[in-house]
Amino acid sequence: MTTENRAWPLRTAGIAYGGDYNPEQWPVDVQLEDVELMREAGVGLVSVAIFSWAQLEPREGEFDFGWLDAVLDRLHAAGIGVALATATASPPPWLTRKHPEILPELADGTVLHQGSRQSYAVSSPVFRDYACRMTRRMAERYGDHPALAVWHVDNELGCHVPHDFSDASAEAFRGWLRSRYGTVQALNTAWATAFWAQRYDSFEEILPPRAAPTFVNPTQQLDFARFSSDEQLVHYRALRDVLREITPHVPTTTNFMMTTANKWVDYFSWSGDMDVVANDHYLVSRDPEAHIGLAFSADLSRGVAGGAPWMLMEHSTSAVNWQPRNGSKRTGQMVRNSLTHVARGADAVMFFQWRQSAAGAEKYHSAMLPHAGRDSDVWRNTVELGRRLRALAPVRGSRVTAEIALVFDYPSWWASEMEGHPTQALGYLDEVMRWYRALWLRGITVDIVSPKADLAGYRALVVPTLYTVDDQDAARVAEAAHAGASVLITFFSGIVDEHDHVRLGGYPGAFRELLGVRSEEFHPLQEDEVLTLDDGTRADLWSEKTHLEGAEAVRTWADGPLAGLPAVTRNSAGRGHAWYVATRPDDDGVAGVVDALLAEAGVTPAVAGLPQGVEAVRRHGDDGSSFLFVINHTTHDVDVPALGRELLRGQDVSALLTVPALETAVVVER
Repeated sequence: MTTENRAWPLRTAGIAYGGDYNPEQWPVDVQLEDVELMREAGVGLVSVAIFSWAQLEPREGEFDFGWLDAVLDRLHAAGIGVALATATASPPPWLTRKHPEILPELADGTVLHQGSRQSYAVSSPVFRDYACRMTRRMAERYGDHPALAVWHVDNELGCHVPHDFSDASAEAFRGWLRSRYGTVQALNTAWATAFWAQRYDSFEEILPPRAAPTFVNPTQQLDFARFSSDEQLVHYRALRDVLREITPHVPTTTNFMMTTANKWVDYFSWSGDMDVVANDHYLVSRDPEAHIGLAFSADLSRGVAGGAPWMLMEHSTSAVNWQPRNGSKRTGQMVRNSLTHVARGADAVMFFQWRQSAAGAEKYHSAMLPHAGRDSDVWRNTVELGRRLRALAPVRGSRVTAEIALVFDYPSWWASEMEGHPTQALGYLDEVMRWYRALWLRGITVDIVSPKADLAGYRALVVPTLYTVDDQDAARVAEAAHAGASVLITFFSGIVDEHDHVRLGGYPGAFRELLGVRSEEFHPLQEDEVLTLDDGTRADLWSEKTHLEGAEAVRTWADGPLAGLPAVTRNSAGRGHAWYVATRPDDDGVAGVVDALLAEAGVTPAVAGLPQGVEAVRRHGDDGSSFLFVINHTTHDVDVPALGRELLRGQDVSALLTVPALETAVVVER
């Protein structure tokens, strides 16, 4: 079977709608009510059996599938599809008691025991064998069930245990290193083991970067991060391959956690293994601009999916339970959040979870059906969202296009935040978000892509803190500029190669020639130190002693030890241009650079002139159709120029579309 045979439509009509369903937590009379309420809400797809291993196999080799048979039959009779899990996300107590060697370990040797979830070492061959056996039983029993729409492999892989330091992990790490380097001599060169007498004579001497007296070899840490991401993928593939053997016609996926909780999985490297990309996203309650982070996560999901439609597998109807202070969602926020994901490419909107648990660690995590029941705003929002998603059925399969790309790189995230660097105050995601935020505020639709992506065709690229980059990826960025793009690169980019070796001769290393500059020394700023640029804007965190080697100075330092030297530069590169920002500007400084970049590249928003807090995104269908999403996060009605049919209210629009405060509109344009 080809991937095309396994992918959408997941046996669902329109935009898929639903959430995690955990019927094993409830008696049968409640399960019967669940199905009726799902139909009332317009639910068409639910994830089932994610944490059901102990219920399905209460003792080794003794299975009880009767309750799950009844659940799937009941859902199918109601026209509800199932994203059926492999049930392997949490090993049952009998398994960890019989095989304590499958438990994961922290860097200091602490064993993570039973009593929570995901209590397994992903490299453990014993656990892998049991998980594959359980997956096979699920596939053999339910592979032909008419409710089965998609396989949900495990759950949030790498979320709670991104790095395992157990003996099983150590053995797997050594195998990964043999495959990567071939010889221990090549590893010694890559890891620079001449430093601190770390030279290895055989792969058997190598351990994961466990707790050590001081800084652990940085290349060892970087390779272990790569290995850990790859090892989670190896586990996914093992379970997926069992499913494909038995049910080659059924798509498989697993729920990613892009930016929400897991920086330690390189999701771009996983994308080719996904029949459908799925992501979980949760707002950060303390962030007043959490809707911008949501848009970023959605754009990143679309980027990992290669522009194809993707699934929002989990988000929340209101508060979560795992943040220090869990804020409830305000008026219209749940619907706006959901439709923002759809605007940016999601063809499924799902929640954790269907019915709010009465007990357990997540009992205060909101759900589609809350503790208060049907007489609640949360339930009314659940029903209203179902109605709106049904109205958006024509949107399914359409795609978002963008003229500007932001290059995002997980290895640079890992490596740039290691110890022993010029500053420990640099946060990779913070730097990325500064530039994404400025683009969002200007209504610019952004593709978020890997440095290994095809960058041709974009009018502009933003490359924030691409700290570690190999020669091929650096060349790809340069080629985009030479082909006509305006490329903006920020500080601490191009500094090291893929082995975390500094590129000698001056900073920014791999991008010196493209940018036409050379920095001889970093000048990190102290915690309260702020400097002024020649246009009156301010900057903090970072500066460097930069010299022009062909570029022009756009901004110079007005004060401080580098007064008069360049802080922002611009260089001609083929048919395009390359900008360098050698500091962290304040919001006004970022805005000025972004405005100049967009003007130079000719990049314009989906709708010009929208007030701050209103976002507009278009999806385009293969048949030439165009869907304009306008999401109003403000407390004021806004008028938007549009021509077509507004889907959510069923009204024709001939010139101006009024989008009420805190509301969303979707226009099929003509």
